[in-house]
Amino acid sequence: MTEVRPPAAPSAALWERDEEIAAIAEAVDTLCADRSSPGGLLVLRGEAGLGKTALLAETRRIAEQRGCTVWSARGGETLSSVPFNVVRQLLQPALVSMLPEEAREYLGEWYDIAGPALGMAAPGDRHADPQGVCEGLVAAVRRLAHRDWPLVLLIDDAHWADQETLYWLAAFAERLADLSVLVVVARRPGETSPVSARYLDAVAAAADRPVTTLSALTPQATAGLTRATLGETADAAFCREVWAVTGGNPYETVELLAKVQDSGLDPVEAHAGELRDLNRSARGRGLVARLEQLGIDATRFAWAAAILGSDITVDLVARLATLTHDEAVRCAELLRTARILTSPDPATGRTGPADLEFVHPLIATAVYNSIPDALRRAMHGIAARIVTDSGRGAAAAARHLLEVHPDDDEELVRQLREAAREHLAVGAPDAARRCLERALEEPPRPEVHAQVLYELGCATFLTAPARTIGHLRVALGMPGLDGDRRVDAVVRLSQALLHNDQMEEAVRTVEAEAARLEPGPAQMRLRTVQFMWEGIYAGEAASPDRSERLAELAATCTGRDNSERALLIVRGFDAMMRGENAEEIVEICDRALVNGRLAPGLGWTDSEWGVELLLMLADAYAYTDRLDRAESLYHEALHAYDTAGWGGGHLALAHAYIGLAHRRRGRLEAAEASLRESLRLAERVGRGLPLYWTATCNLVDTLLARGHVDQAWEVAERHGFAPPYPSTIVLPDPRSVRGRLLLAVGRTKDGINELEAAEKAAAARGHHNPVHVYGAADLARVLATEDPARAARLAVDVRRNAERFGTDTAIGEALRVAAALETGQRAVRLAAPGGHLPGVLALSVRTRRGPHRVRRPRPLRARPGAGPGTGPVVRRGRPGEAGTGGAGDGRGAAIARHPTPRHPPAHGVPPPARLVCGVCAQSPPAPAECAASPRPPRRPPLVYGASSSSSASTRWAVANAELAAGTPQYTAVCSSTAPISSGVSPLRRAARTCIASSS
Repeated sequence: MTEVRPPAAPSAALWERDEEIAAIAEAVDTLCADRSSPGGLLVLRGEAGLGKTALLAETRRIAEQRGCTVWSARGGETLSSVPFNVVRQLLQPALVSMLPEEAREYLGEWYDIAGPALGMAAPGDRHADPQGVCEGLVAAVRRLAHRDWPLVLLIDDAHWADQETLYWLAAFAERLADLSVLVVVARRPGETSPVSARYLDAVAAAADRPVTTLSALTPQATAGLTRATLGETADAAFCREVWAVTGGNPYETVELLAKVQDSGLDPVEAHAGELRDLNRSARGRGLVARLEQLGIDATRFAWAAAILGSDITVDLVARLATLTHDEAVRCAELLRTARILTSPDPATGRTGPADLEFVHPLIATAVYNSIPDALRRAMHGIAARIVTDSGRGAAAAARHLLEVHPDDDEELVRQLREAAREHLAVGAPDAARRCLERALEEPPRPEVHAQVLYELGCATFLTAPARTIGHLRVALGMPGLDGDRRVDAVVRLSQALLHNDQMEEAVRTVEAEAARLEPGPAQMRLRTVQFMWEGIYAGEAASPDRSERLAELAATCTGRDNSERALLIVRGFDAMMRGENAEEIVEICDRALVNGRLAPGLGWTDSEWGVELLLMLADAYAYTDRLDRAESLYHEALHAYDTAGWGGGHLALAHAYIGLAHRRRGRLEAAEASLRESLRLAERVGRGLPLYWTATCNLVDTLLARGHVDQAWEVAERHGFAPPYPSTIVLPDPRSVRGRLLLAVGRTKDGINELEAAEKAAAARGHHNPVHVYGAADLARVLATEDPARAARLAVDVRRNAERFGTDTAIGEALRVAAALETGQRAVRLAAPGGHLPGVLALSVRTRRGPHRVRRPRPLRARPGAGPGTGPVVRRGRPGEAGTGGAGDGRGAAIARHPTPRHPPAHGVPPPARLVCGVCAQSPPAPAECAASPRPPRRPPLVYGASSSSSASTRWAVANAELAAGTPQYTAVCSSTAPISSGVSPLRRAARTCIASSS
């Protein structure tokens, strides 16, 4: 620090701020170096009066000298309840320069999402998702920054910024590395709510350098400032007393020296004792006493200005203080002279109608706190009426309505409810919550009390599900909620219980309400919700007759309305989890659609049923090998959420299930990218939630399929992928995935224990789908050498479940498990071309007239006489017969009359594989190429071996050709890494053309 005044300092508050100014100048120079320069973030922290505002003014001066565009905004103590207040201030210079049409074109798809929050567009009918609005604001600033480069954003008094702005600022700070924008934030320590403090801490963590904490002036600097203000005649004792009285606070020092000048006090030791009285008159009660000395009219004017907080105009203050225009003008001049109010500084760049502002926030706080409580509440009521009469709406008046004294005012309750709806429409649920909580204090009339509680429960649903539970339970116990609104409240309560990990209570809630209703659409909806929650509950046991009751009820449904369609979806999902016949499952799900599409009212953004129902539908298609339909639904969800601006959990789920679709199609790299994006979004929502488990589980599964065992383990450790597991169903089964992971890292005993727990839990729930819960299959393979009898029993169970389910994926997995238990030299020789691949499965195919004609195989059947300890348990039929299945889950196509060696997979994960055509010795030929090639002569059986890489579609084609194959002449060997999509007839035909048929 220096002891002399900086030569370029335009303000006394910049004494001893050389280091801070140098850092600011360096950051501005970096920004201006090039359009590709990374963004920067500086955070200034200090107590009131230490010069934060002066440093921001100096930042503006430096930036404008270098040709930067500078926008600024400031939080206010009485304005922190106004959502998006600070970010609106910040973007005003850009917004006022655009016509509405220009703004719409410039912001593009983000206009309807961010526009209402910025006051540029009318809000829609739906509740806006806060995460989506935040992303829209980030995108808006990104586009404006590109237009107005180099751009500097200044935010003063961030500790008083509204919560919505701080949420945006924390998200924006994370992206500054990709944006050429400099952000400088000034704040006091403390003075924030816990939520706001968390956002401010996130901003500080993203800063380029440690937070700059401002310190008070030293005695030497205070002496220099005193002599610069009062003259060199100020003696040392007087200067020391100035420092002692003000504590080196620059603002208080400047104010005290101004008082000394006004009083004509000589700056000598003899008058040093009078400094304390002068200092008290500039703050706290001294300031109030000085204000009262200006007269009652001036005092009322100052009070009215403090009530307004911002956009202080003489006319508006006159209306609020009940003064004439001439009286108001006179009072404004008095308050300027007294250094209580001042004209806004044009250098700040802030636009608006304001004529006046307080000299310092400390003065505004002192004046506001000096207003008698009853009078302050009454003035807020008058201010609310003035705002409402001006046509600015209930939301604009809400901050005043919140301060009015409760008085059983029905109109006030109506206005607060309207303000809450407007806040929800722009993505500010916390502001809506404050309005509705205040409405309850009024209190509302008995006939609307329950409705206010219901609206409050809906407002807190995303941010505080525990509060939602309490509000809705009270609402349901009061009169006033009837018909569809009551059913909605019950459903919303059950959803809140689900999100709060109270699944059993959620089921009991809808069950009890359904029992009191007569048969009809309302009861059907509640029964469906009950079955839905029971279906995704991961408890140890389910009601023994639940699935039977669900099946009986669904059998009566034709899909004539959304309640029936929803029940059909739940039934299809339940049947899929239980491993019932896949074709019947698809038929049930198809009945829930209208002309092959989701029915109106059952869309991804419709709130009546929630996202869980549609995910059940898409998952039922995905696990019955109808991947085209599943992918279509997943992408439809992503598009719907993007269009509506729904971020957070909804977007995280959409990316997770798109990753699942990629995974099952064999597009492992794309799957990993989608799942990592899902996990990034899920972390913002909160750890431990079902969506977080979904993203983590699928990412670990995909990394294992890619052979990236170390990465899979690192993800599992970092994201807590370990017991205890969530209370809701996660696809695929987390126990099975973790068991496979433990095997992959060499913890075989732990892996076996986890797989056994997966098998036990699935059996207790009646879940026999071998594709979703593959613990039994992996367990059979790993036990093949140490407990072959048990492995044989498990393989029989897997085969039986696969044959009942009937998909290519399930049958392929069952055959692969069976093949892993075979022994003999023939299997060793068949596996040799694959380079000693683990888990290799073989198919012998003999054609009648060459390599292009095939017959369908006979079903698998148990070998007669097979029993415990006898080794092989599955027979592929007579020589000349074979069968297979697609391996949509990535565990391969399994087929062979011939045995395969029992090699436990190295680390539990097969290596990548590439199929090589045994006919043309290429990687395998396209159908046209194969059909055009000369027909080969008869030869001994050829081999499809495995090498280092493969396309999923090729492996799929080979697997389905094997499925269609009859008498063997060719032998295929396929290691199973990437998933193989199945059920697509064009690829099946291509496979047949490529591999089979020649005379």
